[in-house]
Order: sequence, then structure tokens, then C-alpha cells
Amino acid sequence: MHTLLTPWRQWHRPLMVSVGLFIALVAISAVGMLVDGRLLLDESVWLKPLKFGFALTMYCGTLAWLLTRLSKAKRLGWWLGTVFAVGGVVEVAAITLQAARGTFSHFNTSTDPVTQALTPIFSIGVGVLFIANLIMAIMVLVQRTADRPLTKAIRAGIWLAVLGMIVPIYYLITGIYPRTVTDANGTEITMYQGHGVGDPDGHGMPITDWSVTGGDWRVAHFVGLHGIQVLLLVAALLVMLSSQVAWLRDEQVRARLVGAAAFGYFGLFAVVTWQAGRGQSLIHPDALTLLAFAAVVLVTAVAAVTVCARASRTRI
Repeated sequence: MHTLLTPWRQWHRPLMVSVGLFIALVAISAVGMLVDGRLLLDESVWLKPLKFGFALTMYCGTLAWLLTRLSKAKRLGWWLGTVFAVGGVVEVAAITLQAARGTFSHFNTSTDPVTQALTPIFSIGVGVLFIANLIMAIMVLVQRTADRPLTKAIRAGIWLAVLGMIVPIYYLITGIYPRTVTDANGTEITMYQGHGVGDPDGHGMPITDWSVTGGDWRVAHFVGLHGIQVLLLVAALLVMLSSQVAWLRDEQVRARLVGAAAFGYFGLFAVVTWQAGRGQSLIHPDALTLLAFAAVVLVTAVAAVTVCARASRTRI
């Protein structure tokens, strides 16, 4: 495991620069939430930059490390990582500028010059990031980047990220909810789309701002995008436990357990996506949603227990 954690100075430099910028944005946004009382749809104008900064800190940092694991087409990987870094910084900068102006970034049809200039970034940026991520996912799929458990975690995680990025593209196409809202400056703004289902703007949870009154595509987007970090953590924990549990030293056993975790995470992603599409808030699941969650947990648990039982018996 130590050999996999190459010194961070060797990670993809443009992505690491973007990570530094996003960390700074998180700090600035946190201060902004404390000292700036302006609100957009009952949430601080600085909440959205903070969330994007945090999410992209995690994801760009993971990509920066992952690109060091490629054994083929490294140059292509470097350029794709650079495209992702630049695209992410440009989009988040546009989001931050709109937040500082006290108005909406996405779905804003205002005719003011700044919003008009930034609108193409929001409509095109998602596509650029998605395509770059998709090509990197294919590159990871066709080559082995580490031992079997970690390779499985990386492959499953990167495809979860691709699926998570499809979600906002889907609601860009289908989420047509024309309505008029008021920004932090008291200006009425016509919005043409939304991330909510049933209640386009919702009434958000603390921190995440995910709707408590309807479905919210951002839940599935978040779950998919950060699956790779969860699965990498699972792989790392199994390595740590292997010092205490002899049968976990078998690479095949750890790979199977990572596979079980990946199945469970894909199931979680599928359920929250289905739940959002039905116009149902994450925190107000109905019986069908609870049954689906329970089925995913049960199958995942059975698979993991079966792997552990067989491995321990074989070791004995």
C-alpha cells in the first residue's frame, strides 16, 4: 500500500493546483457564510461555492493520484486531467462570481451582461468535464492500475463517477420547470430548469441543501461522484485489517470484498436515483424505497459474509 501512495508532489500538477484553489474557495466561502447575510432561496449565497469547492477538492485530488497509476497512454491521461482541472476551475469560478453578485448561476435567464457571458460555461462545462472523465474511465478500464482489490475499487469508482455526471446532464435535458424567483438583490429572475422533481427549488436540508419537499437529482450526483473515494477507503481498510486477520492477506479475498462493496454502492446509487425521479425526498422514503434499500443492504451483507466465511474456513 505504501508504494501506491506516491508522494503528492508527483501527482498530476494541474489537478493539484486546482485542488489548492478549491481548498482556498472552501475557506473563503465558509467565512462568507458567517459574515454575509445574503440569501438565495433561504440559503447563504456562499453555500453553493463551498459545496462545489469541497466536492472538487475530493474528486480532483483523487484523479491527480489516479493518473500516476496509468501504465499506458500517460500523455493522453495528462492532457485529459489538465482539461478536467481547467474546466472545473472555470466553472467553479463562474459559480463563485454569481454568488458574490447575489444571483443564481445555473438556469438563470437574466439578460444582464455578466450572466449572459457566463451562461455558456454552465451549459457547456458539464459536457466537457463528462467527456474528459469518460475517456479517463475507459483508460482505467483497459489497464490494470494496481493490485486486484485496488484496481477493482478504481474501476468501479470511476464508472460510478461517470454515472453521477450523467445525472445533471439528464436533468438539464428533462428538468424543464419555468418559474420566477427572487435573488439576493431583490431582483426577479426567470429560471428555466431545476434540479428538483416535484418541487424544483425545494426547501433544503442544512449544509447539502437537498430538497426535503421533493426529489433532488443532486443526491444521486453526489453519491455517484464520490463513490471512488468510498471504495478506495474500503480497499485501504482491508489492507490495514489484514495485519490482524490472516485470511485478509489473500488478494483474491480482498478483491471479492471490494466487489461486494461496489455492488452495494451501485445499488445505493440506483435507489437514490430512482427515489429522486419519483419526486421523493431522500429523508422521506416510502415503503417501496425502504424495501429497495433493505434489499441492497441484505444482498451486499450476504455476499460479504459469504466471502468472509469461505476465506476463514479455507485458512483454517
